[in-house]
Amino acid sequence: MANDASTVFDLVILGGGSGGYAAALRGAQLGLDVALIEKDKVGGTCLHKGCIPTKALLHAGEIADQARESEQFGVKATFEGIDVAAVHKYKDDVISGLYKGLQGLIASRKVTYIEGEGRLSSPTSVDVNGQRVQGRHVLLATGSVPKSLPGLEIDGDRIISSDHALKLDRVPKSAIVLGGGVIGVEFASAWKSFGTDVTIVEGLKHLVPVEDENSSKLLERAFRKRGIKFNLGTFFEKAEYTQDGVKVTLADGKEFEAEVLLVAIGRGPVSQGLGYEEAGVAMDRGYVLVDEYMRTNVPTISAVGDLVPTLQLAHVGFAEGMLVAERIAGLKTVPVDYDGVPRVTYCHPEVASVGITEAKAKEIYGADKVVALKYNLAGNGKSKILKTTGEIKLVQVKDGAVVGVHMVGDRMGEQVGEAQLIYNWEALPAEVAQLVHAHPTQNEAMGEAHLALAGKPLHSHD
Repeated sequence: MANDASTVFDLVILGGGSGGYAAALRGAQLGLDVALIEKDKVGGTCLHKGCIPTKALLHAGEIADQARESEQFGVKATFEGIDVAAVHKYKDDVISGLYKGLQGLIASRKVTYIEGEGRLSSPTSVDVNGQRVQGRHVLLATGSVPKSLPGLEIDGDRIISSDHALKLDRVPKSAIVLGGGVIGVEFASAWKSFGTDVTIVEGLKHLVPVEDENSSKLLERAFRKRGIKFNLGTFFEKAEYTQDGVKVTLADGKEFEAEVLLVAIGRGPVSQGLGYEEAGVAMDRGYVLVDEYMRTNVPTISAVGDLVPTLQLAHVGFAEGMLVAERIAGLKTVPVDYDGVPRVTYCHPEVASVGITEAKAKEIYGADKVVALKYNLAGNGKSKILKTTGEIKLVQVKDGAVVGVHMVGDRMGEQVGEAQLIYNWEALPAEVAQLVHAHPTQNEAMGEAHLALAGKPLHSHD
């Protein structure tokens, strides 16, 4: 194979998802000569099969719920059903606009974009389209795909992944969602809003099990009120076709039947057959192993995003990709503090958090050194207007900084920005309490919670 470039690139990136394209854009901005290789569409899972399309479906579901519930606000409206084709057009238009914008960005930064399926051919080269692309440094950013379980075959019809769910040509009458993590509860929430009878099956003790237990319990309470059913604490055993759907059997013998089964047990790395092991890259269960600066054990190779065992979030990919570009360009870099990354589950109600859980704080600092405070959104005027319920929970090291902010309620994802600053700047409750929060806003609840934690509650009981 011959090199298709007249010179060796400073950085060759394999994969054009969140981590890959962020590294390309930042690298080019810093004067690096960058090649970006992508077999499908730049933007990756997040833009085309994840964050953006699922949030569009969830927003469509929110509009449906508002139409159904409009009379409680004194507005007479009629809900006539879901036009699936129109929902998909709305979703696809959002994706299309962002995709065009991203293509324009890549072109404007003069990144060499190569469409094709690449394979790592050496520690400094990637083969694609019958040519060899050489680089002083290679970044692996090949992302992830939906996972399944042994013996559970995803057929794309009755047993589907999130990829299939985003393109369903109908609203299923009933659905079993296998997995109560972020993907599972988001689809369960959207489908319920569309009119589907939903049951979530989660083997662990709670929905969104990585969140603070209080957040999980609040979400479970809200889902019960919405009529979303769930079975917790028992693992999946098998799935069988019925005459017109699927039957799921759990380890305790309990059975559930529905029109479709959505397998939402997480996503696994795309690394098989791409030459990583042959180049000497250290791997574990398909993940590429990296240090805090995203360096593999091979000096010329880095890896980012869902391919490495860090948080599978698009904004984590952005941060990791930019870190790699800046390191290669010779800038001083700071590793990502993954506890300080905001996490949002966009179901109804939303679950948002930054920092560590109360249980983790007690494990680290000792139970007697941790203070937790819950501020109920019932005391927040804007939340009352929106008719949402939930809480903001603060976790503090006694006489020290706030180390965890955990929120449940509609639009709580929009409050996570200030929560991120509070955690990452190691703010004391009294310091946040000094800040004047606008009234009436949901953001005011953040201020009220810190007022209470600082010992001077205003619109809450002592």
